Formats: sequence, C-alpha cells, structure tokens
Amino acid sequence: MTRTDFRGIVPPIVTPINPDGTVNCADLEKLVEHLITAGVHGLFVMGSTGQVAYLTDADRTAIVETVSRTTAGRVPVIAGAIDSSPARVIQGARAMVTAGADAIVTTAPVYALNDETEIADHFRLVRAAIDVPLFAYDIPVRVHRKLSPGMLVQLGKEGVLVGVKDSSGDDVSFRRLIAMNKAAGRPLALFTGHEVVVDAMAMIGADGAVPGLANVDAGAYVRLWEAATSGDMAKAISEQEYLNRLFEIVFVATGRSGDAAGVGAFKVAMAAIGLLSSATMTAPLKDLDAATIGRIHAILKDVGLLR
Repeated sequence: MTRTDFRGIVPPIVTPINPDGTVNCADLEKLVEHLITAGVHGLFVMGSTGQVAYLTDADRTAIVETVSRTTAGRVPVIAGAIDSSPARVIQGARAMVTAGADAIVTTAPVYALNDETEIADHFRLVRAAIDVPLFAYDIPVRVHRKLSPGMLVQLGKEGVLVGVKDSSGDDVSFRRLIAMNKAAGRPLALFTGHEVVVDAMAMIGADGAVPGLANVDAGAYVRLWEAATSGDMAKAISEQEYLNRLFEIVFVATGRSGDAAGVGAFKVAMAAIGLLSSATMTAPLKDLDAATIGRIHAILKDVGLLR
C-alpha cells in the first residue's frame, strides 16, 4: 500500500471489555461493522483510545486479528505496535502483520531516553524488519518526546515512513509539517489526532483525521470530511461545531486520570446509544460513577444522540 491508500476518517477504535476484564470480541466485531457502514476510510487499532498500554501481547494480537478478519479488506487496518525498543516493536509488529494488519504505527520508544538521531534510527530499524507501511505516531504527552517535522519528512523521503498521526497538540508544528511535506513532494500522509479541529486541518492540507470521538459518532466525521474535501466549508464547520458540543463528554469526569475520563466517556456514550454492551475499562482504571454517567447522558440528549 502507498501513501494515497491512507486518507480520510480513520477512527482509533476502542477496545470493548467484558465485566470480567476479558476482551469482548463480539462487541468488537459489531463495532467494526458499524464504523464501516458509517463510511470511515480506515481503522486504527491499538492506540491510546484502544487502551493499548493496558493489554497483554496476546490480547493485542487477538484484537488485530478480530478487526482485520471482520474488516475483510474493505478499509485499511493500521495497528499500533508501541514499546520501549526497536526489537520489542518489531516483535509486536510482526505478530500484528501476521494477524492481518495492513500497516503499523509506532511512537518514539517509551521509557528509553533517546536523542533525535536514535529515534530516527528506531523508525528505520522497524521499517526494515516489516513488509508493510509504517506510520509515526507523534504523541509527546505519552512518550515525552516531540517528533520534529524535519525528521519526519526526511524519513518520508527515505521511504521509511508512509505517514504521520499527529497527536502532539502543537498545531504550529503540524502546519510546518504540512508545508515541509508539500515542498518535498508529499511523501507522507498526514493525519490530525485532534477531534475539535478536523475542519481546519482539512482546510490547510491534512490527508485525514484519527478522532477518538468517531467511535461515538463516526457518521458526523465522515460528513465533515466529505464536505471539507468537496469545498463546502460551511457544512464542514457546522458538523465540527456539533462534534465539539459532543466532545464535552470528555470534560465531565473530575479527579480522574486522563485515560479514565477520556476513553471512559467514549465508552459510556457508546453503551448509552447501543454500540457497546458494557462501558467497562481495563484494570486498574475504574468505571465512571453514576453521577458522571448521568451528566454524559445529558450531553448526549442535548446533541440529539440519546432520547
């Protein structure tokens, strides 16, 4: 697959969990079908929204296999192989490719203290060891290292990277990345990971978005993207404003971790509208309390997703 095979709305799919802590593969299959029916252009498995950090290697591989089998080639499946060294990333990536992943995404090494030269070589080593495209995942809040636009474009020119998922929160850097990528002949497919600025990023040249909130309302993001790419920015902005009202669900929980408040809100909303049979989180995260759930339900009613 090449850069042009990756575009549009690619939800970072949540991992449904049974009350006993096991992965709910039946819910996962139904969720995949729902997202594809909604018109998404790809699926990103085993990212932050998928709670990759809390799952065993066996669970990660089983989840990728379930998503890939259910997808059956209808859209690309990009799988997150995120770990502390090239050797460990390669081990996980190869298992995910065997399980059916069409591409791999990885971050800079976690825990390890590497400079930019070492991080660039990390990506080179991973790409050399797998036979599918590789994406870089720029998420410094989790790995404590920002990936520079210059390094990313250089790796794109070398054929090491096919694209970037930018969840850095640094929109100046992303704008520079778009410009540098264009000047280099667009070797990279560039995706924003920010739910609330997809309209703006489409306008300035992003190739797509990986919004966690698309788990709750994928259709709205697809409509937004189709409007933006057809030049109907008024429609795109209208859809974005609706989605931003919906995104308020992630700010409801107080005194909780970012994972519990954010992914927990997505799961509560999905359970409320029938997309999940349980809003259970992965240990040690606790489920959201009744009062918080009630306030999330109120937002869903306000935007028209829940009666």
